[in-house]
Amino acid sequence: MLADMILRGLRVAVTGGTSGLGLALVCQLRASGADVAFIARTAAAVEAVAGQTGALGIVGDVGRKDDIYPMALQITGNLGGLDVLINNASSLGPVPLAFLADTECEELELALAVNLIGPFRLTKALFGALAASARAGRGALIVNVTSDAAVNAYPRWGAYGASKAALGHLTRVWDEEAKVVGVRFLSIDPGDMDTPLHATAIPDADPSTLRRPSDSAAEIISAIVAGLPVRQSAGAPR
Repeated sequence: MLADMILRGLRVAVTGGTSGLGLALVCQLRASGADVAFIARTAAAVEAVAGQTGALGIVGDVGRKDDIYPMALQITGNLGGLDVLINNASSLGPVPLAFLADTECEELELALAVNLIGPFRLTKALFGALAASARAGRGALIVNVTSDAAVNAYPRWGAYGASKAALGHLTRVWDEEAKVVGVRFLSIDPGDMDTPLHATAIPDADPSTLRRPSDSAAEIISAIVAGLPVRQSAGAPR
């Protein structure tokens, strides 16, 4: 299958890879033969997912400036480069969710640090590796996970929604700027999912009304396949 040819040996990094959508992405990508590195903050969870999937687990926080370059070096050093970056890690900001007038400045800063500044810093740190992949004919793609809260004004979702709206626009601008070097950017809204993040935001939500993370992960992977060239060497020994 075409998807198998593209995914086998694809070098992918996923942030927030130990739960929800990120975990589903790591599992499905590994099952398809991709070489995957994932990032999360909790060492025990990273170790467990790495053991379960065979992916490279990296302990780090995308919201911390000092973590960015060590994470980037571990990704490229262990994968031998990078073809796809999925900026999935997210922060709600205030928990419980709060009206903007009741949101502390530090809570807004946290949402921006994880949802906007973190992806920006990590993408910058990995941009050279991605551009090299594009030059080599492997393709290069950054997927930024956004939300319908980025376009709809939901009360109490102001910090999260504003940070995701900024991420969406950043994605569009960077996609225009990076076309010249063959690096593409996608912004994808995975929908309301049955994840720990959603349960934290809306504890009384009915899980049966929410999407399964595995379904959203499959759609994102399909978008990745559509956005990358078929590599002639896909599946060859490395």
